[in-house]
Amino acid sequence: MSEQIDTGPERPCVILTELRSGMQACLRPLHPSDQDEIERGIMELSDRSRYLRFFSSFKTVPPSVVEKLSAVDGDNHIAWGVVDMDGDHHPGIAAAHAIRNPDDPTSGEFAIAVLDDYHGKGVSRVLIAALFSDCVAKGLRTMDIAIMRENRKAVRLVAALGAKITHSEGPVAYYRLDLTSALNALRAMEKPIGLSEVFAAFDSPATLGHP
Repeated sequence: MSEQIDTGPERPCVILTELRSGMQACLRPLHPSDQDEIERGIMELSDRSRYLRFFSSFKTVPPSVVEKLSAVDGDNHIAWGVVDMDGDHHPGIAAAHAIRNPDDPTSGEFAIAVLDDYHGKGVSRVLIAALFSDCVAKGLRTMDIAIMRENRKAVRLVAALGAKITHSEGPVAYYRLDLTSALNALRAMEKPIGLSEVFAAFDSPATLGHP
């Protein structure tokens, strides 16, 4: 269901949905005020997940990384997060970002991270569905994605969404993804069941309750 649920002073819920495990999850756009939450989330990733997401094994988050990820304006930098509504204090558990290419406003750069304890629950799919739906509504058509080739789960996911590899540089493979094709692939997926709630919200944008 799509509704405004107060998950804290800085976490208004936009879409409430259910994940594969039955967990209730809140999806909502990120804001610059989420800077501390973004830094906390990065440090709560395992060393392995942090390396696969940032291509670095840093132990302390560089301020430049936090500043970049929190510089969200909802147009040139669109980002959504997921909150665990069943967890104590409703912790943030995932975030996905799309940063528009200044040389091609229909293209952007995509990245996502999910806390390790929430892998395999369908978090990535519902989050990607929300982010990409928002991106298409704002004129984006394609996403460029950089993935460590050893990150097999991410490679399988983007392949399932129709991404095509464009080139590789050392351990990193670069993909181009058509957003309409990706959203069609997500709509055709039966799991997690929460995908239908996400698409229902974007099919009736007046229910989203955010600018």
